[in-house]
Amino acid sequence: MSYAGPVKSMHYLLRHAVDIDALLEQPAHEEVSHELISDVLSGAAAFAGDVLAPINWDGDQNPAQIKDGNVTASPGFKQAYHAFVESGWQSLPVPAAQGGMGLPSVIGVATNEMFYAANMAFGLCPMLTSSAAKAIAAHASPDLKDKYLSKMITGEWSGAMCLTEPQAGSDLGPVRTKAVDNDDGTYAITGQKIYITWGDHDCADNIIHLVLARLPDSPEGSRGISLFLCPKFLVNDDGLIGRRNAFKPIGLEHKLGIHASPTCVMEFDRAAGWLVGDVNRGLACMFTMMNEARLFVGVQGVAIGDRAFQAALAYANDRVQGKVPGGQENDPIIGHPDVRRMLIDMKTRLMSARAINMATAMAGDLAVCADDVMAKLHHAREALLTPIAKAYSTDIGVEIASVGVQIHGGMGFVEETGAAQHYRDARIAPIYEGTNGIQAMDLIGRKIRRDGGEAIKALITELGAIDEICQKAVDKGAEFEAARGALATGLSVLTEAVEIILKADEMDALSSAAPFLKLAGDVISGAYLIKAAANGTLSGDDGAAEMKALADYHALAILPQAGAQINFMRSAAKIVFGFPALQLTDL
Repeated sequence: MSYAGPVKSMHYLLRHAVDIDALLEQPAHEEVSHELISDVLSGAAAFAGDVLAPINWDGDQNPAQIKDGNVTASPGFKQAYHAFVESGWQSLPVPAAQGGMGLPSVIGVATNEMFYAANMAFGLCPMLTSSAAKAIAAHASPDLKDKYLSKMITGEWSGAMCLTEPQAGSDLGPVRTKAVDNDDGTYAITGQKIYITWGDHDCADNIIHLVLARLPDSPEGSRGISLFLCPKFLVNDDGLIGRRNAFKPIGLEHKLGIHASPTCVMEFDRAAGWLVGDVNRGLACMFTMMNEARLFVGVQGVAIGDRAFQAALAYANDRVQGKVPGGQENDPIIGHPDVRRMLIDMKTRLMSARAINMATAMAGDLAVCADDVMAKLHHAREALLTPIAKAYSTDIGVEIASVGVQIHGGMGFVEETGAAQHYRDARIAPIYEGTNGIQAMDLIGRKIRRDGGEAIKALITELGAIDEICQKAVDKGAEFEAARGALATGLSVLTEAVEIILKADEMDALSSAAPFLKLAGDVISGAYLIKAAANGTLSGDDGAAEMKALADYHALAILPQAGAQINFMRSAAKIVFGFPALQLTDL
């Protein structure tokens, strides 16, 4: 089951949708050229296609195994992980000052999309390592950074995050895992954590867990949670690995998908841990890790969708069934109008969600490079787009994987084609790292209502300026009437939707949250595609005509859906609660 990284599509969006040249002009990235970007993307595509994709199906059919408190990864995963580390992919977007390659995070979004697409279960391990390292870099003491960070940046040591407990899922306030001060700089961590992705394995030499726990005298709820670093193997002062710490996996979950990713139940029995950040500030520290992870889960949505699309496209070009309109005998099903419609819809949605993910990463990159005033604006943009990137992209991933099964027909329901695996793997992404409903509530609560809509109104104004780019393309003889009209209408609908959210009471706002996020995703993604098409047209890019076709499809088939969402938002709570809860089982 082959996979080819969409290098041309990615580089096109970097150039024309998210304006990467503005980032490359910054002193921190002035040595990054488009030639280098092309080489990196091509290298990642080759690694994904040659190393990760071939073990994807075998990993699904032969999940990780646990025996005597040790987890063994799926066949070929250990060798692939070592190759991943040796190739330097883990350190690609890490600042050079921390020992990384210093490339922009937006390039990491592109490369990681290919890794996730080729083998989503594998890709979760380096993703969590990157996010854990970022939290350590931001909040840990100098001693902890010196001891652990360098080998996490290379990937020699992997990372995991231990949040969830049987009684504490999305709401972490009820966390019961205990931390007792040993009076020697360490804490004794005791408790059970569940759903710990890559919590144990034999691919890396050590696994650095970030664990949420509660000190005996801490306040109740989320305000009394602290964050601790617990290595699988203790590290001696000379940097060498010592004895095993007092925690282990006691079970592996049997899951719908991502079978090769070991999801562990972890038991801590007075394990040695080191405080990260301040006491009772664990959630604030953990959010550094979770926010990056949320973006990259959005990237997973696009990735698994693209893998499903590629499989469906290959099948549609090969499968013969019925005579296609105007075609010849034995022409493949890609000639059937409905199959072609499904394929163009899949590709358009993937490209539009990919642009949102890239724009989110770009905002973070620019925030690092900017002065204080501009950094604040870019951070606000990154924060605004993160829940949209996570939820919108992962919903699209599930939808596209489902359509991929449909294009395969009966064979899609049979495991041997791989279409079913894509659908199964995609389904976790809207759930973990904060369900998509939580992302929607975060968007309207923290990202819109808290600042009076300032950040999203600034984005709407910026997207409105795309019309000027379209006009320049029109002056050169291009046709952008449909796209311009749809964009203007979409931005008007989004503006009205923001006002509804700002004025709504709590019940209406929360009932509107998910529809609003979809509305925003439809409009923002369409804007980026139209921008990419117009900029590409102006620059004479070879892919501009194809991008314009996708932008036109989005303008006619996807952008107008925003109007349906706002009709719901005008009476959201009344519609949601209009049917008596006690009678939901039947009339």
